[in-house]
Amino acid sequence: MASVSLYLPNSKLYFENGVAAHPNSSLSFKSMLPGYKRKRLSVRDRGTRPKPVHISNSIAAPSHTFDVVIIGAGIIGLTIARQFLLGSDLSVAVVDKHVPCSGATGAGQGYIWMVHMTPDSDLWYLTMRSHKLWEMLAESLRDQGLNPLQLLGWKKTGSLLVGRTPEESVMLHRRVEQLSEAGLRADYLSSDDLLLKEPELMVGRESGAAFLPDDCQIDAQRTVAYIEEANRNFAVEGRYAEFYNDPATCLLRSGSSGEIEGIQTSRNTLYSKKAVVVAAGCWSGSLMHELVKESNIALDVPVKPRKGHLLVIENFNYLHLNHGLMEVGYVDHLEALHPTDSALGMDDHAQTLSVSMTATVDSAGNLVLGSSRQFTGFNAEINELVVDRIWKRAGDFFPKLKELSLTDLRKSRKVRVGLRPYMPDGKPVIGPVPGLSNLYLATGHEGGGLSMALGTAEMVADMVMGNTGNADYATFAVQGRCC
Repeated sequence: MASVSLYLPNSKLYFENGVAAHPNSSLSFKSMLPGYKRKRLSVRDRGTRPKPVHISNSIAAPSHTFDVVIIGAGIIGLTIARQFLLGSDLSVAVVDKHVPCSGATGAGQGYIWMVHMTPDSDLWYLTMRSHKLWEMLAESLRDQGLNPLQLLGWKKTGSLLVGRTPEESVMLHRRVEQLSEAGLRADYLSSDDLLLKEPELMVGRESGAAFLPDDCQIDAQRTVAYIEEANRNFAVEGRYAEFYNDPATCLLRSGSSGEIEGIQTSRNTLYSKKAVVVAAGCWSGSLMHELVKESNIALDVPVKPRKGHLLVIENFNYLHLNHGLMEVGYVDHLEALHPTDSALGMDDHAQTLSVSMTATVDSAGNLVLGSSRQFTGFNAEINELVVDRIWKRAGDFFPKLKELSLTDLRKSRKVRVGLRPYMPDGKPVIGPVPGLSNLYLATGHEGGGLSMALGTAEMVADMVMGNTGNADYATFAVQGRCC
């Protein structure tokens, strides 16, 4: 039987597998919020909770009450919890069928880049806002004498979007102009300039790159650990709890008003006074189907798992990189449309697989190479053929790698596999679910969850609290896309 890990409100103890321990509260509250003072957001009258209509289990489960219940402990769910804890007086519970970093978050490359983004596109302002918040967080840590590299894996590496054909060079010139007009520091590098930036990169006469010196990267594992620890500081106030290895099984809905009043998990009944937020990544669609199947609401969240591999070579000193790099083809693969269902069979990987070069060096000095994209359902097993293609594609850009084989590196290599939450229109779905009052979605960020997390969290909190936000909510609305 799986264990349950949770913080209990009104308790100073953290419980895991029945063992209690004091939470680590070494981080100050100030370090948890980037660049602005803690504020109290307006709270509407919460009223009296009606009795819920049903609970899925016949045996009474322990019940707890919070203002907000969040399903999903990836980077999106945890940062939403963080936003409520820092920006209001609300209590928050985070629920997950596993533990943090067991999904797409833990398999990410960690880049906080704008070089591959198009100004004025649907994702532009959300991504820009998120990047600003990440930078503010890193700066606030520095102001307190803390090290963002140690806590977040934060590195301002700069990014290079590399092209190798005349057509790609024209596109990169245009992109640099757009990014510069949008207020970012951006330069076009000719083949000679590019070689000076990255001497080990294969550079031909037609090569060029868009260079953004202010782009950064983080380490997903370190960042999640930091956010978790910061959130847990609020457990001693009775405002935060975690319910891990405890999957949600159904919604609790009021018989009189129809409002969502909470969720039933496999082991607990969790009531929510203001909101239930589903931030379960690629599982959000199937989870929502199960949660609302007993209602009369027509809802189809078309988020799909898009599998990705990353190859990590630990302590790799054979190749030196000065910046994060990405080939132009990555942008094309990112925007590829969902194939037909007939192309999703397990024997049809070649029809749905795309591999494009990305290369970074993480905070531990490991070479991280990517990336692949393919639709294989919820299969998260390592495919060695895909890993081999990633290595060969990297060798096309860095000839030095061709001098080695993956077999030679078997003791120092690791493979990360994640299922990105893909939406067919390329935009996350963020907002209230029509017909199910107090239920919100925050999913479908595909490979941009880390990059867009803080802006998404800010948006969700503003929606729940009824505040006027900076983002265009309609772009990401549930209405018209899922129902």
